[in-house]
Amino acid sequence: MHLYRLGIPVKVVAAPLRAADTRRPSQQPHLSVSLAYLRDLLVYLDRHAIRFYRLAGNLAPYLTHPDLPQFHHQIEECATELAALGDLSRRLQMRLTLHPAFYVQLSSPDPDQLRRARQELDAATRLLDAMGLGREAVVVVHVGGAHGDPATARSRFARAYDTLAPGVRARLALENDDRAFGAADLLWIHKRTGVRLVLDVLHHRCHNPTGLELMDALAACLGSWPPGEQPKIHFSSPRTELRRTRRNGREQLQLPLPNQHSDFIHPFEFIDFLRAAGRAGLPSFDIMLEAKAKELALVRLRLQTAHYAPDLVARLG
Repeated sequence: MHLYRLGIPVKVVAAPLRAADTRRPSQQPHLSVSLAYLRDLLVYLDRHAIRFYRLAGNLAPYLTHPDLPQFHHQIEECATELAALGDLSRRLQMRLTLHPAFYVQLSSPDPDQLRRARQELDAATRLLDAMGLGREAVVVVHVGGAHGDPATARSRFARAYDTLAPGVRARLALENDDRAFGAADLLWIHKRTGVRLVLDVLHHRCHNPTGLELMDALAACLGSWPPGEQPKIHFSSPRTELRRTRRNGREQLQLPLPNQHSDFIHPFEFIDFLRAAGRAGLPSFDIMLEAKAKELALVRLRLQTAHYAPDLVARLG
C-alpha cells in the first residue's frame, strides 16, 4: 500500500509556539534558543500525528552574515543540543527538511551571490549533519533567477552544482517555480547533475510551458530520487477568495492570484490527485502542504479525506 506522510512548513498557528529565534543582532539571538523552540514544536506536532516538518531557514540566526562573525560558530556551540534534537526527531519518526532563503541562487552570474549561496548551503548541510539526520532530510532550493536567459541560467546552475562539496550535493533537492523554471527544466538539470527533484504541484499548474502532464511530471520527479529514499512533493491550492484591505484610510479590494497559497487545501482536488497517482502506479512520497492555516489545514484535510474518500485514509498515516 502506498503511504503519504503529510507535513507543514515552519510555523504553527493554533499554539503559541515559535519556529526560530528571530531577535535582532543587538539582542544576541542564538541557535540554542531556536532549538528549545523546536523541541516544543516537534512535541506539539507529534500530538497531532504530524511527522513531516520543514525547519525554519533562519534556525541559526545570522549564521553566515559576513559582517557578524560572532554568530558564525553556533553549530559548534550547540553540538550537544543538535544531537539531542536529532534523537528526538528519530524517536518521533519525524522527517525534517529545510528550505533556505530566496537569495540562495546557484543560477546567478554574480560571483558574490554565488559565493553566498555556497556558504548558505554548506551551513544548512552542517546543521542537518550535526543533528545526525539521514539523507531524506533534504535542503530544497529553486534554480534561481533566469537573468533574461533561462537556458543559460539553468546551465549555470548545473555548473555551480558540480562545484559544491559532496556532502552538500548529497543533501540538495531542486524544486520547480511558478515563473521561470518548470518541471521540464528540472529534468534537464537532473540529467546533467543527478540532483533530486521536488515537484510543486501548484507551481507546475502556473508554469508549464512544455505542456507536461501532471502525472508524467510527478513520475519523472519521483524517479529522480535514489532507491531507499522517500521522495517529497509540495501541494497547495490557489487562493480564490476576495480580500479587503485598507490603505490611507480607504478600503481596497484585493483580487486573488493563481500562484498564491490558500488558507486550506481543496479536498476534492487533493483526493483526485492521490487517486491519479495511485492509478499511475507511482511509488509512495511525502507531501508538504503549503497552506496558510498550517497544521489546521492538515488536520482538516485528513478529516475531509476520511469523509469523502475513506479508502485513502489509511494511506495518510
